[in-house]
Amino acid sequence: MNDPIIEVEGLAKDFGKVRALDGLSLTVPPGGIYGLLGPNGPGKTTLIRVLTTLLEPDAGSARVAGVDVRTDPDGVRARIGLAGQAAAVDEVLTGRENVEMVGRLYGLPRHEARRRAQEMLGRIHLVGAPDRPVRTYSGGMRRRLDLAASLVGRPQVLFLDEPTAGLDPASRRDLWELIGDLVGTGTTVLLTTQYLEEADQLADRIAVVDHGRLVGEGTGEQLKDRVGGAVVELRLPGGDHGPTLAALRDAGMDPSYDEHTGRVVLGAPDGSRTLTKALRRLDAEGINPAGATLRKPTLDDVFLALTGHRASPSGSGPDLPARGGRPGQARRAEAAR
Repeated sequence: MNDPIIEVEGLAKDFGKVRALDGLSLTVPPGGIYGLLGPNGPGKTTLIRVLTTLLEPDAGSARVAGVDVRTDPDGVRARIGLAGQAAAVDEVLTGRENVEMVGRLYGLPRHEARRRAQEMLGRIHLVGAPDRPVRTYSGGMRRRLDLAASLVGRPQVLFLDEPTAGLDPASRRDLWELIGDLVGTGTTVLLTTQYLEEADQLADRIAVVDHGRLVGEGTGEQLKDRVGGAVVELRLPGGDHGPTLAALRDAGMDPSYDEHTGRVVLGAPDGSRTLTKALRRLDAEGINPAGATLRKPTLDDVFLALTGHRASPSGSGPDLPARGGRPGQARRAEAAR
């Protein structure tokens, strides 16, 4: 059996009164895409910064590709690539010059950095653009260039911190395809996201994180199975959900209230039978929902069931498809050093 590519044990990190990581432990197998799903907050990015040696934890331990992040940060940096929430590219340089520069930061000879840059630029399909200044690139092109620079050192592990945040649907789709292609090269990808469909469609396994703790882990289907084969969604008149929750719980059910949609969500392992049971119970209490729907569960339902709230106010993010600057460059230089 292959050893884990990432091992995290009891990580903790505080920023003043905010606890970003609260004894977090997880294990990532080699190969494939591992998704880290959670709300918009400090936990996911803090974990990435610890694993990439950009931040020291207050407690706990972590190993990446068999190397301890505390005792051998240089060894970790030599084995990883990092693409953050904003494309860390130099707008004055061309795309080719950006990738070659990062290759040199990884310690590659000039000719090897040039060769690998050409290889990576071909992989990300920047046709006709490598020799243009990056300031002329679109947002999607910058993200792809950022990926190329992160891959030039042929990392064992690639960390992607919400790489599609802010992109239009077409650019997001292109980036999804590129990330999927990386798995065939043997690189392990750790992807953080608050987009639920993104985690569901890209990741082989998903860790659900809330308030700095691991609250669930498994494949997308395994996590959905925790909710049940189906979900009942009840729309309530006037938004008074208290009596509905109480009535369903008295009947042995485990409903949740979604503050964002104003609806009660209930796992329905027996499908239509659960729906019928719920409606009969509510009718007996004189409660008449304005609407009731039986549907397949989503990861949003999983997050709501596990934590009692949604992953983010925007749910899966805007318009998801069906399937900069020098400060960022300085951060990449630190990671590659």
